Amino acid sequence: MAQRRQSSHLRRNLVIGALVLFVLYSLAGFLVLPWWLKRTLPDQMEQHMGWQAGVGDIRSNPFTLGVEALNLSAQDSDNEKVVGFDRLYINLSFFELIQGVVGFEAIELEEPFIRLDLLEDYSVNFARDFQAASAREGGKPTEPGEDQAPPSLYFQQFTISGGELLFRDFTQPEMAEFRITPLDLTLSDLATWQRDDRSSDYHLQAALGNQTIEWQGNLSITPLYSSGNLAISGVDHKTLGHFLAPYFPYDLRGGKVTVRSDYELQAANILYLSTSNGRLSVEDLAFAPDKQSDQPRLTTASIAIDDIGFDLNAREARVGQIILEQPDIMLARNKAGEIDWVAALDAFAKNGRKTEADTEEPAPAPAAAKEPFRWSLAGIKVSGGRVLWQDQQPASTAELSLDQLSFSTAGINSEMEDPISYQLETALASGGKLSLNGQLTPQPFTLEAAISGSDILLAAFEPYLQELANLAVAGGTLGLDGNLDLDGQQEPLTGTFSGTAEVSGLSLQLPGSNERLISWQTLRLAPIEYNVHPARLEIGTVTLAQPAINLVRNANSIHNVEKIVRQSEAAGTSTSPQQDTGEDAPFIFRIGQLMIEKGALDYTDRTLDPVFTTSLDQLNGSVIGLSNVSPQQGKVSLKGQVGGSASVEVDGTIGTLGTEETSNLKLTLKDFSLPALSPYLGRYLGYGIDSGKLGLDLDYKVTGSQINASNRVVMDRLGLGQAIASKDAVNAPVKLGLALLRDSNGVIEVNMPISGDLDSPDFRVGQVIMRTFVNLLAKAATSPFSVLGSIADLAGLSGEELGQLSFEPGTARLAPGEAEKLAVLADALLDRPDLLLNIRGGVSPSADGLVLLRNELAAGSGELSEQDWEEARKAYLSGERSLAPEVLNNLARARGASMQEILRDTHNVPASQLFMLDPSRNAEVSGDGKVIIGFTLDVR
Repeated sequence: MAQRRQSSHLRRNLVIGALVLFVLYSLAGFLVLPWWLKRTLPDQMEQHMGWQAGVGDIRSNPFTLGVEALNLSAQDSDNEKVVGFDRLYINLSFFELIQGVVGFEAIELEEPFIRLDLLEDYSVNFARDFQAASAREGGKPTEPGEDQAPPSLYFQQFTISGGELLFRDFTQPEMAEFRITPLDLTLSDLATWQRDDRSSDYHLQAALGNQTIEWQGNLSITPLYSSGNLAISGVDHKTLGHFLAPYFPYDLRGGKVTVRSDYELQAANILYLSTSNGRLSVEDLAFAPDKQSDQPRLTTASIAIDDIGFDLNAREARVGQIILEQPDIMLARNKAGEIDWVAALDAFAKNGRKTEADTEEPAPAPAAAKEPFRWSLAGIKVSGGRVLWQDQQPASTAELSLDQLSFSTAGINSEMEDPISYQLETALASGGKLSLNGQLTPQPFTLEAAISGSDILLAAFEPYLQELANLAVAGGTLGLDGNLDLDGQQEPLTGTFSGTAEVSGLSLQLPGSNERLISWQTLRLAPIEYNVHPARLEIGTVTLAQPAINLVRNANSIHNVEKIVRQSEAAGTSTSPQQDTGEDAPFIFRIGQLMIEKGALDYTDRTLDPVFTTSLDQLNGSVIGLSNVSPQQGKVSLKGQVGGSASVEVDGTIGTLGTEETSNLKLTLKDFSLPALSPYLGRYLGYGIDSGKLGLDLDYKVTGSQINASNRVVMDRLGLGQAIASKDAVNAPVKLGLALLRDSNGVIEVNMPISGDLDSPDFRVGQVIMRTFVNLLAKAATSPFSVLGSIADLAGLSGEELGQLSFEPGTARLAPGEAEKLAVLADALLDRPDLLLNIRGGVSPSADGLVLLRNELAAGSGELSEQDWEEARKAYLSGERSLAPEVLNNLARARGASMQEILRDTHNVPASQLFMLDPSRNAEVSGDGKVIIGFTLDVR
């Protein structure tokens, strides 16, 4: 009985004890734990982080092992909210606990808030606050041991819903903030110990406005393993621009980036990471070289890259084809020669360069040799592109635009040893098309390119032409077709270009002028063979169809072609060929033949009044064998028309170009109308040219810059017109000079050899010939008998002797040998019908008078003693005695009549060419006592 009562008391006590424990457990779980947590949590945040925290309410259920916290909020030392949430629910797993595992059946975090600040020193606010709180407590943060195993934790379900992450970046001059919301995470079946049979699943979703991140897959902690896929979509240019700013030199103005990839990560004994099925797409990308640009200068409609993969262990990356649609890039070069994109990159590199103190780091230990990193690219494809080039460095801004640009390449890999095929096609906005295709091998460098261009307007390149010459392009197109091969396997680079080129419809003018300067219908070069090293250019045939040059000498005596050369170049150093120093092989140049078809040259001289104009047209012919390699003799054969009626021919040889070898050229001109030269000849003759034809036979030998030439000039029926007032007119009787030079057929033929230095600015061939002829004409007019003497070949008689006759004193009898002079003079008069001879008889009162006086005295006395004669002579000379007045007059007339009679009756000179002048009474006396009588020439 007592034993039964004792057993009953024990059961009652156990029940009571259990009830007490249950009550205590319930009180602790429902009341004490929430009270303790609500009080301890803010203290812990204050102690370890320095934050002021508050919790709205905390509830716990000791029977479900669940804890719920509501409305937590914490502020940092700046009284800014740093973390918080609306609700946190944690539910422990009883069955996991009894197995020694801290297991969570559920963790639910609703609308959490985290503010993450990236500070100026690239630390974060959480680490800063933790370190500051530890320093106040006088302790040091503990670091986990390297071999410390993670605690046994199990998460059956972990969820975050409606989260918000506020990221603030203080590393750049202006603070930027990014608010990521909502932030949702689902994690299930996660354990911190190794499980071979299963792994956790996770799913993360986050958004920054319209920018989203989705990350899903499976996860294992021990060992660390994860596989899944990551997708980042719609990341806009503002977000990208902010994070790329420290590492990117350009200003991002637009674009959205989407990237997706599968991945596999494992960290056990070795780190394993690989990605596959990656894809990157960019839409509406826009860049500018700098923030000062008023508009984007690089845009694309889209960029797409497929099949992106990476294998860390294999050290290999692969990229599918890169596809760019409608890329549009503008490049600009300023006056200083800086290209905007390159200048921005250089400035970025300069500003971003570390100081020497920053770069002083210990030398790294030698790394073990690793397998080289390999990569491959399936190819590049560009469509609908445009490249705009704006160049302000030339005097006038150049602008070239490549439109409808398409470009593609085959696959490329890191070995860089396989040939890469490529193709490029584009059209110039100004006109024309261009294409290239072939193969490129990067290492060692080789290039094969088929180049084709058609209808390329040359006017677009005018600013660059004006850098070299003062020319404006009024018209013209370029076409070319050929193959370029380059080989860089050895130094120096070698290569060849072979093909054809043609410039059609070219028209060049001086800037600001509407006058045509140089033009042609076509210039075709075929075939062209160019060798890079040693440099050699060979052109089979150069065909120049209908070339035309309009050469004008302006009123200031400057030719329009002289204005082509810019003043800075004209005043520069000598352009003589550079001598070969032996270090580099000389440039080799050859042209098989130059064919000219229907060439024309118009010449206008505005320095004259009236203006002189003439033309050379219908020029046809060839120049065969031009080269700068000795020995080379080019052959010239050209024919054309001058002034519409005259014919001109040029034949000869051209020595090796750039050497001192002699070139020999002969020019023949026939039937050129002399009145066309009236503005030139009239300026020097003082008369216009009314009629006549000109013929030329010119033979020029040029050695280096030295010229030696013979010039045979033939003027047929040259007739003078009205007198012209000219300060340059020769001061001589021009008509007489022409009459002296003209033969019986009315032809003037003269030979004028000249020589000089073509490099001398004072030496001009045409001017030298003109002045030589005028000087010859002046000499003929002022010394007519010397001209007759040289033309008639007087067998040793000088011109001075031909212009006078000697008579025996006191008689009309010619001195011995004087009759021959009259014969020569008669021939000259007969050959020149327009030439007139003025005959003036004459006497010497002393020489002739003494002879006549002695004859008179001897006739009256028979014999005259010497004494009587001496007395009579003295009296005559002193004027005390004289002859009859008619005696000397009759002798003078008799002498003139004698010369006229001999020329008219003996030599058949027409009387119309002989004129008697009033006799002279002061004739000269020669040293041997002969009386000299001169005569003069005149012209009708």
